[in-house]
Amino acid sequence: MNAPGPIQFDRATGALEGAGALERMAACALVMGARVSSTFSYRGYNAAANLMRKALPERDIAIKLNPDATFVFPYGDGYWSKLLQRDYSYEIELDLLFRDAADVDYTLVDCGANYGYWSVLVSSAPFGAHRTLAIEPSSQNFARLTHNAQVNGNRFSVMKCAVGAARGTAKLSGTKHEAFSIAGKPGADGETVPVIRLDDLIDDGHLPLGGKYIVKLDVEGVEIDAIRGGERLLAEDTAILCEEHGSDRDHKVSRFILEHTPLKLVVYDPQSNRYEAVVDLGILDRIKVASNVGYNVVGTASAFWQARIQHLNASVAQRSARN
Repeated sequence: MNAPGPIQFDRATGALEGAGALERMAACALVMGARVSSTFSYRGYNAAANLMRKALPERDIAIKLNPDATFVFPYGDGYWSKLLQRDYSYEIELDLLFRDAADVDYTLVDCGANYGYWSVLVSSAPFGAHRTLAIEPSSQNFARLTHNAQVNGNRFSVMKCAVGAARGTAKLSGTKHEAFSIAGKPGADGETVPVIRLDDLIDDGHLPLGGKYIVKLDVEGVEIDAIRGGERLLAEDTAILCEEHGSDRDHKVSRFILEHTPLKLVVYDPQSNRYEAVVDLGILDRIKVASNVGYNVVGTASAFWQARIQHLNASVAQRSARN
């Protein structure tokens, strides 16, 4: 007997198809839990959803993010099930940036791609159908990433490796698929994975010089090493998107960028609904209000991308004025 196919969910219409009675009840609970927990930065949501998942049949859910983007993950997964809440915006600061840059001819380098959410979206027609290279070190996650590439017509490329300061190998450890890291202590147990520098993508022919790039670094504690290994790539028309963990009150990644690189830094400010310059780190003290949340900063030395940030801010201001 063949296993049932994935449940289908359309974020635009709210249609849920192929779900049994128990799975429909679970969907209601997942949405309700997301709405309630959103008032306190979704604390406890992941754990509660993963616990409920144990009572559900093992199935996938295929979520239609837009007419040209389908994202598949295990039904009930605590990290991704928030997408069932139709007004939930995952990493709104990146969503704004990618939507505004839909008309730009750039390549996305999605480091720490996980199951490929941003690779699926950025390579879709509404986001500009950009060339995308998705990089993920975990075998478990890479299988999911590869599947999502296939579901979307293999329109983005995948690489199984980590990024760091030097080419080599490292141990990947962790218990949550969204938090696997090579930042553990030397000699730690875990999966052995290859490590490359961002500049190796140029040397190995994956990226040509002279292009425009957005490099997303969601690499769980090795963002600084990744930056160190990408000096030539970052000297191109490149913007890097780096996750700043809310629990890091020293703002190590942003501090390194400001003190040790030529990159200018901006961060999305929910109060102004625009990207603000990070001249000193005080602004991050105010914006990083939840210790369980990641906050993305954007660094670039490119006049082109600096102008695009200004364009994004102007577009947001115009929409706000119309509303």
